[in-house]
Amino acid sequence: MSPREKNTCNTSGSSTSHLSTAECPSHHGSVPECHEEDDRGEERDQSEDERSSDEGFMARTPLLQAHHAMEKMEEFVHKMWEGRWRVIPHDVLPDWLKDNDFLLHGHRPPMPSFRACFKSIFRIHTETGNIWTHLLGCLFFLCLGLMYMFRPNMSFVAPLQEKVVIGMFFLGAILCLSFSWLFHTVYCHSEGVSRIFSKLDYSGIAFLIMGSFVPWLYYSFYCSPQPCFIYLIIVCVLGLAAITVSQCDFFATPQYRAVRAGVFVGLGLSGVVPTLHFVISEGLIKATTIGQMGWLFLMATLYITGACLYAARIPERFFPGKCDIWFHSHQLFHILVVAGAFVHFHGVSNLQEFRYTAGGGCTEDGML
Repeated sequence: MSPREKNTCNTSGSSTSHLSTAECPSHHGSVPECHEEDDRGEERDQSEDERSSDEGFMARTPLLQAHHAMEKMEEFVHKMWEGRWRVIPHDVLPDWLKDNDFLLHGHRPPMPSFRACFKSIFRIHTETGNIWTHLLGCLFFLCLGLMYMFRPNMSFVAPLQEKVVIGMFFLGAILCLSFSWLFHTVYCHSEGVSRIFSKLDYSGIAFLIMGSFVPWLYYSFYCSPQPCFIYLIIVCVLGLAAITVSQCDFFATPQYRAVRAGVFVGLGLSGVVPTLHFVISEGLIKATTIGQMGWLFLMATLYITGACLYAARIPERFFPGKCDIWFHSHQLFHILVVAGAFVHFHGVSNLQEFRYTAGGGCTEDGML
């Protein structure tokens, strides 16, 4: 072997294994040391390749996570369709489903399926009582209204007018209760669906209040059509204003709970003016007996009490987690609304019966 060959070992090949003659002697010398250096270079190459592979995997990780999340969502939706969902606590709800933080457990999860939402009517959760109180109330007033509309015409002084007037009350009650139970059924579907049906729900409350005024004003001012007409216009304008305000997205947020209650209580209290007009004109005794003012005040008491409980979130405010399923404020509000509507119907029925007994005539100084 020539001196040049002796002074050089592995002068070409991998960039990580260039060795001098001092580091790598000829094959007659310490050959294992040269091979050891070669192995170290290969290990460095391999580690660099693994590092590059890891970096590529890390770059693909977000995509894999997104794909995994989509698979989980598909599985979740499938379970929703099959009705195999479980109630969840308040703190894991999405923001658009958080309404009452005193109800700690028993909430439905988001269910992007109308079929699953309607099947949840028969499950136990925070909305079960809200749904059934107004669903049964809606069916009750629907049957009661049909029975009343099919009463013989001989039971009325002016059958067509009176059936239309009382029908306005039944229409308002049925719309209010229908929109309410539908909202509480499907509001967990999605944020967009929740927003649409909440606006219908609030509109239904205004329809109930406006519809309740119509027969009461008709019979209370039967012989004074001019003030009756004026008060009806005022109530309708105020009711439409309340509906317009309720279409704003912020109106449905938890921060405006007291505002919502105040708007509808204020709309109902607009009846104080015609009530005072009637009492001053007819006298307190006649107003409380013939005019059925006692039933009117009871109706107002029920409505206002329900609205106050709703706004203050009583009793769950004082017993967090104890009224999650039954007897929380919204359920009590629903019950009092149905009771108030029935009390109002009873008072109007008494007014209608008085009108039938008195006939179609009017005295010169009376409004009844």
